[in-house]
Amino acid sequence: MKNRLLYAMPGAGRRGGWLRSVAAAGALLAALALTPGCSGKTDNDAQTATPKPANVTLTAEQSKSIHIYTVASFRFRKAVDATGAVDFDNDQATSVLAPFSGPVSRLLVSPGQHVKKGEPLAEVDSPDFAAAVSTYVKAIVTARNARRLADADKDLVQHNGVSMREAEQAQTDAANAEADRDAARQALVSLDVDPQVIRDIEAGRTVQRIEGIIRSPITGTVAEKLITPGQLLQAGTTPCFTVADLSRVWVMAQISASDLASVSVGDPAQVETGIASTSLDGTVDNISALVDPDTRAVIARVVVENPKGLLKKQMYVHVRIRARQPSSGLLVPVSAILRDDENLPFVYAVQPDGSFARQHVTLGSRTGDQYVIPEGVKSGDRVVVDGAIFVQFMQSQ
Repeated sequence: MKNRLLYAMPGAGRRGGWLRSVAAAGALLAALALTPGCSGKTDNDAQTATPKPANVTLTAEQSKSIHIYTVASFRFRKAVDATGAVDFDNDQATSVLAPFSGPVSRLLVSPGQHVKKGEPLAEVDSPDFAAAVSTYVKAIVTARNARRLADADKDLVQHNGVSMREAEQAQTDAANAEADRDAARQALVSLDVDPQVIRDIEAGRTVQRIEGIIRSPITGTVAEKLITPGQLLQAGTTPCFTVADLSRVWVMAQISASDLASVSVGDPAQVETGIASTSLDGTVDNISALVDPDTRAVIARVVVENPKGLLKKQMYVHVRIRARQPSSGLLVPVSAILRDDENLPFVYAVQPDGSFARQHVTLGSRTGDQYVIPEGVKSGDRVVVDGAIFVQFMQSQ
């Protein structure tokens, strides 16, 4: 093609003419490059910015489809929404440890069962239990005999039957034996031995072979069963049950760093369970001093009364905490907030000529069905609430 172009030009057959033809071809190519439509650049490259959307003007009939809200400053109480998990009230829950060693012979309760303080939870074939009963029986007999000898020596010393030293030693032996007896009895009490068994031992009645009984230390609900029949227990070490009073529970709400300043101890809270739209009232009683390393949130503990047992451990709930201290600021209904192509929030504000223009705003905390607007609008501005999507549609036409 290049050769054809050169030979087509006048004088291309001579050496000097050939040079002149090359120069002319270069000039021609340069001219073509400057000609509109022949450039390598596209129209998109020529555009440096997206044009700002034009204002929207509605007819009188169309204006009936929207509602206008006048922005004003109000006093309100901030509300913080968070997710939370239900946990036991650890002030009303206890882990029941095995009071003695031995294999579990029988379980007497099931998880979820309500028990009273002192009610049996499990039976254990415990040598510790048998040894404690035997020790108490021996201690009673020893103490009784030592006291009888001491009383006899006390009478004999008045008639010079025994020396004063022997009488005093007898009193000492009796006191020691009675102390051992009381200690043996306390050991049975600490092992939760049935009081009737203790009375039978003290009365000298024969006690049949009995098994150790693990009893509930509080009135509540058996929340966890951690042992099985045949399992070997270690005294003071093996956890057997968890008994909790579920009439009051803790809800551990996760508060983000941006909302932390709005939450204080004593703030009222509402816990929504998602069960038949039921909500329960609670109170923030503790805010953790540490950040959860996994969620980067701070735990606010909410105490909630749970009389009907709706809240279960590990249940996920929604928590709304309302600040006790009032705040003030500009509020705009949630329905007025739209988002552009870059996901930035904006409202449609009424202009002096009656048209509607996009006005970007900064969203603060949400209070009910309104947002706090720190920046973007001022008191007295008029914005579209109901019908903002219709205005957006008209702007896109």
